[in-house]
Amino acid sequence: MAKNLVIVESPAKAKTIEKFLGKDFKVESSFGHIADLPSKELGVDVENDFEPKYIVDKDKKALVKKLKDLADKAETIWLASDEDREGEAISWHLAEELGLEQKKTKRIVFNSVTKSAIQKAIENPREINYNLVNAQQARRVLDRLVGYQLSPVLWKKIKPGLSAGRVQSVAVRLIVERERDIEAFTPVASFKIVAEFKTASGSVFSAKLGKTFNTQAEAEAFLESNIAADFSVSKLDKKPAKKSPSAPFTTSTLQQEASRKLYFSVGRTMQVAQRLYEAGLITYMRTDSVNLSDEAINSAKDAIIKNYGEKYSKVRSFTGKSKGAQEAHEAVRPTDMGNQSPSLERDQSKLYDLIWKRTVASQMSDAQLERTNVKIKANKHAEEFTANGEVIKFDGFLKVYMEGQDDEDIVEEQEGMLPAMKEGEKLINNFISATERFSRPPYRFTEASLVKKLEELGIGRPSTYAPTISTILNRGYVEKGTVEGTERKYTQLVLEAGQIKEKSLSEMVGSEKGKMVPTDIGMIVTDFLVSNFSNILDYNFTAQVEEDFDEIASGEEDWKKMMKNFYKDFEPNVKDVEENADRASGERILGKDPKTGKQVSVRLGRFGPMVQIGTVDDEEKPSFASLMPDQSLNTITYEEAMDLFKLPRKLGVYKGEEVEANVGRYGPYVKFGKKFISMEQHDDPMEITMERAQELIVAKEKAEAPIAQYEGKDVQKGVGRFGPFIKWNGMFINVNKKYDFDNLSQADIEELIEVKKQKEIDKVVQNWEEEGIRIEKARWGRHNIIKGKVKVELAKTVDAAKMSLEEAQKLIDKKTPKKKAKAKPKAKTKK
Repeated sequence: MAKNLVIVESPAKAKTIEKFLGKDFKVESSFGHIADLPSKELGVDVENDFEPKYIVDKDKKALVKKLKDLADKAETIWLASDEDREGEAISWHLAEELGLEQKKTKRIVFNSVTKSAIQKAIENPREINYNLVNAQQARRVLDRLVGYQLSPVLWKKIKPGLSAGRVQSVAVRLIVERERDIEAFTPVASFKIVAEFKTASGSVFSAKLGKTFNTQAEAEAFLESNIAADFSVSKLDKKPAKKSPSAPFTTSTLQQEASRKLYFSVGRTMQVAQRLYEAGLITYMRTDSVNLSDEAINSAKDAIIKNYGEKYSKVRSFTGKSKGAQEAHEAVRPTDMGNQSPSLERDQSKLYDLIWKRTVASQMSDAQLERTNVKIKANKHAEEFTANGEVIKFDGFLKVYMEGQDDEDIVEEQEGMLPAMKEGEKLINNFISATERFSRPPYRFTEASLVKKLEELGIGRPSTYAPTISTILNRGYVEKGTVEGTERKYTQLVLEAGQIKEKSLSEMVGSEKGKMVPTDIGMIVTDFLVSNFSNILDYNFTAQVEEDFDEIASGEEDWKKMMKNFYKDFEPNVKDVEENADRASGERILGKDPKTGKQVSVRLGRFGPMVQIGTVDDEEKPSFASLMPDQSLNTITYEEAMDLFKLPRKLGVYKGEEVEANVGRYGPYVKFGKKFISMEQHDDPMEITMERAQELIVAKEKAEAPIAQYEGKDVQKGVGRFGPFIKWNGMFINVNKKYDFDNLSQADIEELIEVKKQKEIDKVVQNWEEEGIRIEKARWGRHNIIKGKVKVELAKTVDAAKMSLEEAQKLIDKKTPKKKAKAKPKAKTKK
């Protein structure tokens, strides 16, 4: 056994670090937290000063035993979990659960998995920082109290299975309020004027009028005033300008930029960044600092001078705006600025390139520009046209990187150069257009712009953005929009060659594709929480809680005192709402059924949004119909609601089975005999034809047809939410990019199944280790289970991965030789 045991969070990091430390060090992984609050109870003793109850989950017991055995044999234990609050809490739990002696335990931190950073950490150990531990405990306990006590209220007042959370509910509120702003928005039309001019030298450029016209008549009158007009340059200004680079990445800005430029979700960005960090290629990816170390600045300077020349280098220091910046003390950056293009898989390569460019650009010279502003007058009216141009005199940091923009930041501008002109110069007008344009509603949030907004409001911290977004999507409170938009007509008037022509054009507007759109349940839950728990859903309160956590982390506030202050108002609020608040269903009354005269309404039902004809007070039971996926309780019309009762639609007979179209809890589907086949996004159950239904049936049958057999069982393939997979013996096996999914060979299939089987067996083994039972591979695809000297060979038909511990123990007991009872000595008889 090595003298030193180093415990890190992830196995990938363990492999990298073990290479750096040598034979005297053994590096093991804790696989994240080893202890946490129990999942099936509150786990916080409110009466006893909010004492948390931490338990080791059964899946982690074997791991904890293994780590404890190793720790008992080691001379020194190095706790090397991540350097944020979560990491500090992991080290604390390790110290507690493994019963580590303080004198032989050292805490080390590093913000990059590199040899120099690891060695520096070993040379500068410290003790566990209990202020950081308490800040993490405060967050965990407060979030548990909110989630565990609010959720049952939602079950009672809205629908079973719902959940609430301190940060997730506020994030949903932002999305709901934005949607309501969009719904309430009325677009206002105006006419924008654009002209095209030609100089004496023949160069063409565009110019805009500084004002818009409210009506078509006003726009037409302005165009008429330009008929036979002479145009000339009235004013020409040239001014030098400069652009400076953005700061290096924080977690938030990395997530935003990866979304804009790489189209990565926030979760995907963090997964890829984690792999880059564990491979030693970037610094720690959870940070709200924009600071760079002297080492990084010098390394960036060397890379810039080598690649672009001295004049492109400019050393800069950045300071962050984040009030509670407390995680890592450096921005997200490459560990080696000289390593521009490491050999990586596609996603990692893209993200690394983005981080490298952003970091290098932050240490580069300003871009030098020349901005030109030209005013153009006519001799028939007082209005002036304006043309703006921008010329890059020295590209500076733009040679490497330019920050992306969100939808709401994009401004229409004249790009590039204007032709050479001088004041008083005559210009030829090619045409003038007056185009009808409509004011825009607020933009829906993307994942990245939501992170930006949460950060602006001080809600959440680097470690919380990705899990918050994945939670609200997984809970069904928000979904990614799929609607491409709707067609809108607009008018354009064009003055050309002395005549005005009118054109009717169209554009697509209101696209919500990929944007964050609240669901009906998200809106109902938000309205209920805002109405009854205004404090918890208040943006300022949520931001203040984050500041309180920061103060606990710096030792300025006691975490249990904070809990008391919060809970004294929260608990009575929960009890009051539970007892007195009305149920919420988002019900809207739309009208009356013409056949029965009964009330027609929409509301949230057990399986989602639905239309209802009648009420529970009627003699007959109400009739129900599910809403279509693109319909909403807030916007559905009476006519659309009544159309839903035309379903199911009988389409015909195929292969002797009835075929019909309908809508269910998972959306529109075709029913064929006993099979339910989901329709595709563009299919409408109200209009789908028998021919189209047959196409879906045939495609389903083809997809379900076996592609091979293994061990006498069929192998099927498909594509699910996690990508391509094969299905065998009830197991779903992901097919990674190493394989050609469209042309899987029998050898590929066997390899995928065997690897999956082994993984499942490994999981089983981990749970059996405490009982001293292990599994080993035997001949001809069989397995043996072994305990001590007892070995049981399983039949080939037995799946070791699905065997329970009890079944294994029975087989071992059956095979274990029974000890013979010692014969009692015969009693001696007196002679």
